Amino acid sequence: MSTTTIALVTGGSRGLGRNSALHLAQAGHDIVLTYRTRAEEAQQAVADIQALGRQAVALPLDTGVSSSFPAFAEALRAQLRQHWQRDTFNFLINNAGHDAPAPFAETTEEQFDGLLNVHFKGVYFLTQQLLPLLADGGAIVNFSTGLARFTTPGYSAYASMKGAIETLTKYLAKELGSRGIRANIVAPGIVKTDFTKAAREAHPQLEQYMSGNTALGRIGEPDDIGPVVSFLCSDAARWVNAQRLEASGGYSL
Repeated sequence: MSTTTIALVTGGSRGLGRNSALHLAQAGHDIVLTYRTRAEEAQQAVADIQALGRQAVALPLDTGVSSSFPAFAEALRAQLRQHWQRDTFNFLINNAGHDAPAPFAETTEEQFDGLLNVHFKGVYFLTQQLLPLLADGGAIVNFSTGLARFTTPGYSAYASMKGAIETLTKYLAKELGSRGIRANIVAPGIVKTDFTKAAREAHPQLEQYMSGNTALGRIGEPDDIGPVVSFLCSDAARWVNAQRLEASGGYSL
């Protein structure tokens, strides 16, 4: 029986998802990553993972469209059979997301629903859909945010969705524990990625302000987050379950 372990990383073609995929590959896992529109970036990520000596495939997925999840599960099953001759994978990393900052008083229902569909409903029902393919003894890592602990004006809707994810993760840990499946949260602070680029460019003093309020004196880099995800998918974390790991350098203490 194969001892290969496989991690599925949503939004794994860029940003924190890509960094997580690379660190998981460096730790010896094969990778399935998803992308929404940027197929070229996804294939480059696949090539980078293969250069590390691991197998990787990329599949299209819009995590905001839950009606597409059954077809995605079938496509995933086909890839697992084709490349690994099996029907299961070991680790689900729910990373895919987008930003839509707006003051509470100005947040539109369209913005709210867009965040809800991707950051909560999508995670909820994609995880549900993939449960038959997730191997017993595996793990789920859900991305939250430091903004679920501290507040920054403009992120009431986004942070609320992540707060819901933090509650959901505890339920996943409880209900899937009989299968030996662990569920944990990674909650990054502000990190230099495309996700935060618009905010950093719109507010030139933001990085300096955030750094000044961080115990370690800087904002995050993608390489600060990927290793945390990899740890939660390792045997070293076998007794870590239903936990929130904030990786913010000690922001707002």
